[in-house]
Amino acid sequence: MLSHFWVAFAAFFVALLLGEWQMYIRSPLRDWIGNPELYYRSVTAHGSAMGYVFPTLVAMGFGYAIVELALKQPLVGRRWAWTGFTLVVLGTVVAMTPVSMGLATVLYTFYPPLIGHPAYYIGVVLVVVGSWIWVALMSVNLRVWKKAHPGEAVPLPMFANLAGAYLWAWTSVGAAVEILFLILPVALGFKNTIDAGLARVFFSWTLHAIVYFWLMPAYIAFYTLVPRAIGGRLYSDIMGRISFVLFLVFSMPIGMHHLFQDPQVGSGMKFLHAVFTAMVSVPTLLTVFTITASVEIAGRLRGGTGALGWVKALPWRNPMMLAVAFSFILLGFGGAGGLINMSYQLDFAVHNTQWITGHFHLIFAGAIVIMYFAVAYDLWPHLTGRALVQDGMIKAQLWLWFVGMIILTFPWHVVGVMGMPRRMAYYDYTNPEIAPQAITVLISFVGGLLMVISGLLFLLVLLRGHRSRVIELPEFRFSQPVHAVGRVPVALNSYALWLALMIGLSIVNYGYPIVQLASLKQTSVPAVPVGGKP
Repeated sequence: MLSHFWVAFAAFFVALLLGEWQMYIRSPLRDWIGNPELYYRSVTAHGSAMGYVFPTLVAMGFGYAIVELALKQPLVGRRWAWTGFTLVVLGTVVAMTPVSMGLATVLYTFYPPLIGHPAYYIGVVLVVVGSWIWVALMSVNLRVWKKAHPGEAVPLPMFANLAGAYLWAWTSVGAAVEILFLILPVALGFKNTIDAGLARVFFSWTLHAIVYFWLMPAYIAFYTLVPRAIGGRLYSDIMGRISFVLFLVFSMPIGMHHLFQDPQVGSGMKFLHAVFTAMVSVPTLLTVFTITASVEIAGRLRGGTGALGWVKALPWRNPMMLAVAFSFILLGFGGAGGLINMSYQLDFAVHNTQWITGHFHLIFAGAIVIMYFAVAYDLWPHLTGRALVQDGMIKAQLWLWFVGMIILTFPWHVVGVMGMPRRMAYYDYTNPEIAPQAITVLISFVGGLLMVISGLLFLLVLLRGHRSRVIELPEFRFSQPVHAVGRVPVALNSYALWLALMIGLSIVNYGYPIVQLASLKQTSVPAVPVGGKP
């Protein structure tokens, strides 16, 4: 578990530095970069590490911890777990090597007809295969537990953990198909054309549902760590189960809202995906209600009275309380921006602008990553057997991340509305039409600098935790619900119904456009090799 977390956080910090360097390059603090290709190397490495490596390893490490702490059994398949970890690390090295050499500047979304070095795609596939081993192990360990506990309710942490694992197994199929059957044959030299439209449809299969895979560890922390950590109780175990199965169902058939501006998909399918994108707000709102109610319980148990007196009574010095508050605020801002993106009409105004970058970072780097910090802080003493007593530094780290994220992303929303495109290596700030945007880039750079400091403090806290005093710890507890969990409905204690719905809706929402595009003739275009002669 520590190996998974440390590699994840190392990749995170390197990617964080690359992101801040990109802000510096885009800012008026320096002249135009002499070789803009270096900028796109950085963007590719930043996105690939943050999108594929960091959250995957966090989910895997947290999942293994949940097996042992929630199911109270040794991990079955430990050697396979090490094999999966090795494949992820090996895949990361294999993928990042051509990126660092300028041979795969295709961004983490691949962007066909751009074609990079085959090692990049093979590395990504190795990461995915390693994560699939984790998915299998989660299923195997739950089956072992069920045999030993017939008829019992699956503990909520494990139930949610399996929802995230199954979601990832299914959503990663899209990118895997794109790489194996459309991109790699071209990258390996067997073909010199590619059906870019079909490839983008397959990637949209993965593109948005992957966000909810990233989100799962954060939501597991909301339900199973936060109430206990702040001295309260979970408002409803059943509500948590409903939220996770709804994420499992509604996260998949929505990816084509990323293709609103792409001509190869008809408006009817785009409308269908827009409708299902709106449905994802349901489990989010259920979670906001349930966790807010759980936090209120903690405040009232601490003596809070009246309509809002419980807010003042909350343990605001507790890092977990800070983390969940900051995460909810950032989730609110990011979710509000997402309502614009999912609108077929409004998306035209912000598509491929800095607005999208701002929305994306508020959700992932803000609401999700700040809960990854909280998970690490909560688990670290139990993983190391040593005290983690840097309370002042932990609180400073969380505050810096929260404030830095606001300063970073709010200007992006402003200039996005003004039309500033994202993923540009430089801007001509001497142009009077662009000059007013210069100050917003400088502000974002300052916000990113605060986040780099925060990331450094985070690593420092964890490193000090390995050298602090050895302590005797009580048995690890997840949050307990207000009402004891009795007999849970079969539908909320297993996955067959929800997996069938997830697969069925995916086929309905993707089947027709995939078959249609695959059957069309003369849709391929010449591939554009990256890093070599065209």
